[in-house]
This record gives sequence, C-alpha cells and structure tokens, in this order.
Amino acid sequence: MSGEKALSGHALTSGNVRDVLLDRLVRLLGRDPDKAKSRDIYEALAVAVREELAARWVATQRRVARARVKRVCYLSVEYLPGRALKSALSSLDSELLEATRLALADLGFDFDAIAAEEQDPGLGNGGLGRLAACFLESLATLKYPAIGYGIRYDYGIFEQRIDADGGQRELASSWLRLRDPWEMPRPEARYPIEFGGRVVADADAQGRARHRWVETSRVLAVAFDHLVPGNRSPTVNHLRLWSGRALMPFHIAAFNAGDYPGAITEQIAAKNLSRVLYPDDSTLQGKKLRFSQQYFFVSASLQDLLATLLAEGWSPPELGDAVAIQLNDTHPALAIVELLRLLLDEHGLEWRQALDITQRVFGYTNHTLLPEALETWPVAFFERLLPRHLGIIYQLNREFLDTVSARHPGDHDRRRRMSIIDEDQGRRVRMAHLAVVGSRQVNGVARLHSTLMRETIFADFANLWPERFTNVTNGISVRRWLKESNPGLGALLSERLGHAWENDLEELERLHHAADDAGFRERFGAVKQANKLRLAATIRERAGVEVDPASLFDVQVKRIHEYKRQLLNLLHVVVRYNRIRANPGATVVPRTVIFAGKAAPGYVLAKAVIRLINNVARVVNRDPAVGGRLRVVFLPDYDVSLAQRIMPAADLSEQISTAGFEASGTGNMKLALNGALTIGTQDGANIEMSEQIGAEHLFIFGLTAAEVAAERARGYVPTQVLATDPELAEALAMIDRGYFTPDNLDDAQAIVDRLKSDGEPYLVLRDFDAYRAAQARVDALYATPDAWRRQSVINCVGMGYFSSDRSIREYAERIWNIRPTI
Repeated sequence: MSGEKALSGHALTSGNVRDVLLDRLVRLLGRDPDKAKSRDIYEALAVAVREELAARWVATQRRVARARVKRVCYLSVEYLPGRALKSALSSLDSELLEATRLALADLGFDFDAIAAEEQDPGLGNGGLGRLAACFLESLATLKYPAIGYGIRYDYGIFEQRIDADGGQRELASSWLRLRDPWEMPRPEARYPIEFGGRVVADADAQGRARHRWVETSRVLAVAFDHLVPGNRSPTVNHLRLWSGRALMPFHIAAFNAGDYPGAITEQIAAKNLSRVLYPDDSTLQGKKLRFSQQYFFVSASLQDLLATLLAEGWSPPELGDAVAIQLNDTHPALAIVELLRLLLDEHGLEWRQALDITQRVFGYTNHTLLPEALETWPVAFFERLLPRHLGIIYQLNREFLDTVSARHPGDHDRRRRMSIIDEDQGRRVRMAHLAVVGSRQVNGVARLHSTLMRETIFADFANLWPERFTNVTNGISVRRWLKESNPGLGALLSERLGHAWENDLEELERLHHAADDAGFRERFGAVKQANKLRLAATIRERAGVEVDPASLFDVQVKRIHEYKRQLLNLLHVVVRYNRIRANPGATVVPRTVIFAGKAAPGYVLAKAVIRLINNVARVVNRDPAVGGRLRVVFLPDYDVSLAQRIMPAADLSEQISTAGFEASGTGNMKLALNGALTIGTQDGANIEMSEQIGAEHLFIFGLTAAEVAAERARGYVPTQVLATDPELAEALAMIDRGYFTPDNLDDAQAIVDRLKSDGEPYLVLRDFDAYRAAQARVDALYATPDAWRRQSVINCVGMGYFSSDRSIREYAERIWNIRPTI
C-alpha cells in the first residue's frame, strides 16, 4: 500500500473513498497505511461511513423536532441487525459500494475480506430479533421518525459449539471483544433504575393521595446508539441500547481492607443486567435476573423517551400525540406500569389521565399461542423488587375487573380467567393480560395467528374489546435478504425492473410472465447454482462435509423447538437412508439436508434433537452404500451472516410446524424470495404465501389447525400410527435401539419416548405420511430441472406482499397513526 498522505476532512462520497479512508486510518486510528492490517482498514472504513450516517441522523432529528410530528418507539429485548458495512454503504449512495470495492483493490485489499472482519452483533436469538431489525430498517427507508430501544448485551446470545457426541455446548459470545466502530457511546444519556425499597403514601398540598417509592437501591443505565439508515432515504434513525453500570463502581475502602471481591460487588450486579440475552431461568436466581433485566430496559427507555419529548416542548398530557410505543412481545410489558408510575409519581398526573395516556400510546404485538411462552412473574418478585409497580397493577386490575363485571355480572369464572393476577398458579402477574389491558391495539403477525389469538388465548378480551384486535402479517427487509444477500439475483431483477423493487417489492409482480421465459429461467438457475457453490464451500469449512452442489439443498434453519418439528424432517432422512441401503442401485434424487439453529440452554429435549441430528449425519455421511446421494449437515452457530449464505442457495424450504403453533415465520419469506420452494403445513404465513404465490406452487401437506385441535381432543395415540406404517416404525426403532448412537445406546431414549407418548402435542408421527407424500412430489419435480426452475421463479416474483415495508405501512396507518417526515 502506498504511504502517501492523501488526507481529507471531506464527507465520504463515491469519488473520494480512498482519500477519506486513509485520512481516518491515520488521524483517528493512528495507523501507518503501509503497515495496516485488514482489521485496521475495516475500522477506518466503518468510522468513515458512520460519520456520514451521523450527519444524516442529526439532520433527521432536526427535521422531526421542527415538524413536531408523532414518532414510534419500538421496544424489544432482541435485535438481530446483522453486519452493517455493506448495507450502510449501499444505503448512502447507489455507487458507493462499488467505489469502495475499487478503492480497496487499489490499496491491495479485497472488500469481502474486509467486510468479514465485522462481527455479527449478539443482540438476538431468532425471528423476534430479526423482525425488529427489519422493522427499524423499513421505518427509516419509508422516512418514519422512530427510535428502537433494547439492551447492549455484553455477550448476547451464546456461541454454539458442537461436541464430539453431537451435542450443543454454549460459549460466551465474543461480539464485543474488539471495539465496535458502529456504536456511538452516549454518556450523557444515563438514568437511575431503582429496585426494592418500600412505598410511602401521603397527600400533596391539595390533599390528593400521592405515593413515594423510597429506600431503593439504584443502578445506572448508560446509552449506546447504533444508527439505522434507510435505503436511498435521507432518514437515519437510531437504536439505543442500554448497558448497566453501578453508581459506585469501586469501593476503595473495601479494597484496602483486603475485600477485593466486595470492592466491585455493585459493579458486577449492575453489569449482570446487560450481560447476557435470556439468562437461563431454570434457577430462581436466573428468573430474578430476567425479571430485573426487563424492568431495567423499559425504565431506562421510557425515562429517555420522556426526556427527549420534554426537551422538544411536548408536555406529559400530550404524549398521545407525540409518540406511539410498540411492545415486541411481552418482554417489555412492564413499560405499561412504568409509564403509569412516571406520569403519576414524577409528573403529578391524576390516575384517570395517566391511564388514558398510557392506553392511547401503547400497542402490543403477540408472537405466540404457546401457553408456556406467555410470560408470568411471581407477585413475590414485585413485592421485593418493584413494590410501587405492584400497587399500580393492583389498581389497574381492580378497575379492569370492575369493567368485566359490569359487562358480565356474576360471571366469576370469567373474572378469574381475565384477571391480570393469576391466583391459581401461586399468584403470578400475567404479562400478556397486562399488555392487552394497557394497550390501544393488539395485533397478531399472520392472518391465521391473529384469528387463533382472538379465538383462544385472548378470547375473553376479544369479546370485551373486539375493536382492539387486528392483524399485521410480518414481512422482511428486501434490502438485507435479496439485494445484499443475493447480489446476483438482485442484478438480474434490476436488469428487468430497474431499482424500484428495492423500496417497493410489489414491483416484482411486473415479472409474473418471467417464469415462461426460457432465457430468464436459465439465468435465474445459474444464479442459484453459483450460490449453492458458495454454500458448499461454507459447509466444507464449518462442518467438514463435502456436498454435491447439484444435489437438492433441503433447508430447515430456525430455532430448535418441538413445535417446529425438526424431528419430522429427521425421521424422513432416516427413511430415505433406509431406502438407499435396501436398494443401492435405485435411481434417487441426490439430496443435501441442512439444519441450523440453537436450542435454549435449559431446553433438554431440544438439545437432544441437535445431538441426534449430528449423530444421524455422522452415520449417513460415512456409509459407503449411500454413495453421496444423501448428505446431512448441521451448521453450528446460526446467525444472520450464515443465514445470508444459506437463504440464496436453498432449493427447498422446510416450514413444517404443527398447524396452529407458528405465529408467522419470516424464514419462510426469506427463502421463498430467494427462489426456494416451500414444503410446509397450513400454518402461520404459509397460508398467505400460498394465496399470493398459488397453492399449486408450494408443497402443502398435513393437518390444518382445526384438524390438529380435533385430533388432540379425540386423544392422539402415536402407537396406532406406527402400527400401520412399517417404514416409519423401522426408522424410529433404529433410533430407539441406538443405531445412530452406538457409543450410547440410550442417547435418544427421551426423544423416542416423547414421540410415542399418548397425546404428544405436536403430532409428529401423525403428519408423517402426508409429509412423506409431499417429499415424493418434491423429488419428482426436482428430477425435471427446468420445471423446478420455473416454480422457483414463480415463488420469487410472487413474494411482493411480504416486505417489511408493507408491514410498517400497515402499522403506521392502522395502529401508530404516524406519517413520514421529509
């Protein structure tokens, strides 16, 4: 590299990338250009890009403040933004990304290698966090004023390693071990967060009852910002993340007395609040930490939001006109009670006014129908840690139940079901009930999910407030999941459509005839094959398995959970394996079955599923009788960057959850947008996808949600299924007798027992025959490559509805009542 001093203080443009990069390398990082390493180049480039984003962010904040418009505040404990460099460069200037490639090449560096220096932020686990990140990006692209709030986890979600026995091992994530050039510390944004103490009731000068929360212990929440640019948009919003700090980080007296641990006890306790995403809650200590973590995050966020709005001239009674606050699931539901406390105790509002404001500003997005996933917290936690909030919950619940009684006099069972306090399970606060009572709107995330939400878990509330419930089907960011992840396909689409599709995915409808264009199909297939070659290299590197890029890439990548039914897929793998062994000379469609995903550390059965997948893979991949016609791969440590390799390369998308259990799914959308065909149940967004694309272009199978409910009501007996299906019975028997786990014959016993147990809730064996038949249709179509490519194109161009931009417009118009600010 040349060491010439091409230094410049100018803003980054496509014409001066080299000069600005060298300037930041020397002036900000103190690096000699002749000795700079890849990490140095990455940091200098990231800083230069962040500076440009910061200038646009300042301009955005000024526009919003001057316009005095309503903004949205998005509260989520998870965000999975993925790497920032490529998307930020692309969002700033259509020519900047390519100019940066050329400038780095001139300096002797490869852009993709530099971009790989960035670590994925460890701020989320799965679809919930990825959805939040897509929504923030769409808000900025559509020019809506918005703030995201979350936690700056020191270690985030764990790094997943696979041990010799195939099992998952959790290691601390290292995403912050090096300086993160994208984050902007905001030391001036720090707020005290209180716990414990007691509540004192007295009267103010007018004789009105007031409450004071006294004798509390305090920690500090300190802010760090990540800037969120829109694609080809002047708007740059921000995600503000909170880190825990002690008021007194170090006690010199204790240290001098030899009590070295005691000198930093408070700092350790405060840092624990932002240490790890989803601390294991199998212990009482873990449960308390999760509870405290959630309050820490919402209290800091609301204090900051109020401070921002008050500084702009808004008054507390005007909050309903100033902001809409969206709860991304129940984790932030304590925000409802915290806002009531702040309005009552800190700003002196009366109860009715404070409650009206609160119910006007909050919206709640429900993401699950699983009863065990609907959070509840012991009343005892509130008594010890948040006594003032418990008093507010009691008052809110008392008024709410009076409303229920007025509508349904004498119906005590209904009052019991709807109460925010669950008296039947050891006195617990039902956070989902709190979210519904405290919000103006409650939405599900797919049409089926929203219908089932109204008919099942929230049936009583929907009867009381039918107008409060609505649906907003999820969407994905096309910029991240097509433009950036699949540049070959993006270029092909832009050649036909121009670039309008990037900010209006429904432009894809203009290509509805492309599936009948042989030349387009051929080029579309060539892009897919190039992506498969890249993924094959990643599989070789990460899993040590050689796969055939010409084989059908069958992909199931998502959180490991029983209802997502990785076991249904794995049983079919064993059946295919047995067929090949029984008839080695038969012609079969070569298939590579790819799994990825993490299991919660305390979810024993899910971790057993991962171990079984890896053990089946080990046996199948080493069997010479298979001859490479079947490969099984588990890719460890699934994250956004790995997903961006997998999605463009997938041929088949496994969306096989038990009908009625998957709220929406967004992996199904990402895979279909990149040309994968879906094999799936009538669940979540699969239903709407089949309507948009055409049911004949997907492989839909299995029981419907209504049929699942009826089967469970009748009393599902899995052994009856096995008695009539010898192929399935043999596959399960092989697992049971330790064929795939010869070193530990009982290793999969818990899985077998679960699948054969009466009433097994996810009906894995019951749906197997329909799944097997659907897989046979998959094989038949893949054996005709041009017909498969035609279906692949149809799936891609039929996905225009499933953009997060469309989702955000629906939230903005129907729930938040906000408008773009230009």
